[in-house]
Amino acid sequence: MTMARAPDPYASLRLPEFRYWLTASVFSTLANRALAVAIGFQIYELTRDPLALGILGLVEAIPAVGLSLFGGHFADRHDRRAIVLVTRAVSVGAALALAALSADLQALGVAALYAVVFVAGIARGFADPALSAFEAQVIPRELYVNAATWSGSVGQATAILGPALGGFVYAWLGATNTYLMIALFLALAWTGMALIKPKPMPPFEAGESIWQSIRVGVSYVFHHQILVGSMALDLFAVLFGGAIALLPVFAADILQVGPQGLGLLVAAPSVGALAAMLWSTRHPPVKRAGKILFGVVAGFGVSIIVFALSRNFYLSLLALALSGMFDGVSMIIRETILRLYSPEHLRGRIAAVQWVFIGSSNEIGAFESGVAARVLGAVPAVWLGGVITLIVVGVTFALAPQLRAMDLRPEFVPTLQELEQLEVENMTGV
Repeated sequence: MTMARAPDPYASLRLPEFRYWLTASVFSTLANRALAVAIGFQIYELTRDPLALGILGLVEAIPAVGLSLFGGHFADRHDRRAIVLVTRAVSVGAALALAALSADLQALGVAALYAVVFVAGIARGFADPALSAFEAQVIPRELYVNAATWSGSVGQATAILGPALGGFVYAWLGATNTYLMIALFLALAWTGMALIKPKPMPPFEAGESIWQSIRVGVSYVFHHQILVGSMALDLFAVLFGGAIALLPVFAADILQVGPQGLGLLVAAPSVGALAAMLWSTRHPPVKRAGKILFGVVAGFGVSIIVFALSRNFYLSLLALALSGMFDGVSMIIRETILRLYSPEHLRGRIAAVQWVFIGSSNEIGAFESGVAARVLGAVPAVWLGGVITLIVVGVTFALAPQLRAMDLRPEFVPTLQELEQLEVENMTGV
């Protein structure tokens, strides 16, 4: 009797274009995580108002979320690689603009920083759906789970370095030099993406209007309980349970650790997520994936409550690292769901719906956190959010039996033909 061969944990890394993708991801994540620390600390330093941090999230979310569905339609009609390259170029310009503004910020004030972030949000509205759809074209279907673990692992490793780097460079060299470093990283990310060859576009419905096209993508998601259930779970858990937007408050006023400490606090969730994702390269969370998903989101909520109540810097780091570990497993499962349950010609639009959920949970969640901190105080706002996360998990567990029973092993995952049939049933009302 022959022994079954174990899956190759390095299978996706053997593909040159996936390695280019990872290279672009490394520099993009370094840039974006460093940017979050730099601009968040700069704005709080200028205003000393937690609501200003909430407004920062809202300023980016309005164009990013508002344009995301149109961006998904656009990604299913045009060259996805070209969209990514153009939007990445806009991001480079935004970082350079922030550097120029920071050299003489007194002349224009915080509103000028918000304006640049708004422009970057417009680029994100087109970039995020195109990125997700293009990534699925770079990776063979049978390697989706493996690629998700490696993408997540490399992304989290650089997410650890990015915030710490942003915090230390900001403290040592100031805001202007920090933004110049970020612009360089974004330019390198553009180069990595440019090395990937263009991919063929999937066929699309001729004569279909923009609104009909968007409606098809939204309808598909909301008729698929596994897709909409996993997106909703992430939306409400992070919307109320996320503490990232208020970390400048904890670093400056509660833990009193300054911008260097803020960089470490922002990096801590990525440390936990990296550990979880590296474990998942050899032990992918596919068997009973639905129950695992509910368990790790509940663990995320408990970790956030511990962080809110902590007054010890090291305990706070540990709590945030645990929150990242739970979120890392959740991310692998959710990304695998998105890839395996999306027909090729709908990938941009389905990804756009996901980004509406994610944008709502992250940026609009940042605004919610800022308002709650203004009304309740930072500590009650964060621990109450963790409690609400646990309530969301319980409600979703009861209302989404298909998600609860989901298994991501190959024999339980629908084929592309079955997904196309599901789309036909959604359109005909069968």
